Amino acid sequence: MGIISPIAVDSNGRAMTAAAQNTLDKDDFMKLLITKMSHQDPLSPTDDETFIAELAQFSSLEQLQNLNGSLSTSLQWDFLQNQTINNTMATSLIGRQVKAETTGYYLSDNNKPKISFTTDQYAQNVTITIKASDGTVVRTLTQSGVAPGQSSIDWDGKDENGNRLAKGFYTVTLSATDAQGKSFTPSTYIEGKVKGVVYRDGQAYLQVNDEEISLSDVREIIA
Repeated sequence: MGIISPIAVDSNGRAMTAAAQNTLDKDDFMKLLITKMSHQDPLSPTDDETFIAELAQFSSLEQLQNLNGSLSTSLQWDFLQNQTINNTMATSLIGRQVKAETTGYYLSDNNKPKISFTTDQYAQNVTITIKASDGTVVRTLTQSGVAPGQSSIDWDGKDENGNRLAKGFYTVTLSATDAQGKSFTPSTYIEGKVKGVVYRDGQAYLQVNDEEISLSDVREIIA
């Protein structure tokens, strides 16, 4: 009689399905072992070597499950610890001037957002496309002869026809070409004072210039 397969039969002797096989734990294994021992042929009992091998298999399964449980607990603890550190760090930034990456800008009733961006090379032309929340292009701005580093362009909050747009968040995408006409993409950022912190889904967001900025998007603490 060979070593039992831990996925062969259940306690009633029925064949196990593939789904059930994938969910066997150490208790199921022990039940199978006991079932086998109670139904073995008295004239041909399991020899000591086979029985020891089966117990070793059970021990390995138990150790593996205990290890998985410890690892899961450790990962949960690390997540909570990192979350606590991030939340504490976020509150310490209130009143500080920060620079963070962004995908757009919030237009209020009377503000004129400054669209800031960085390039790591000279840009012959930079095209700034501003879109409403539904994806409609509402304004296109251009700038020529942009030196490497930080640059910005003011948006008056109006569309192509000179009409003041409704307040809300507008996405901004940039495209640029160098002196040889090769395209590249500058990165946009927002700079301002942190007025507060809001928490959503366990994450901290900084309130900067009427926008909510993820702590992970902060690239520089200026003052």
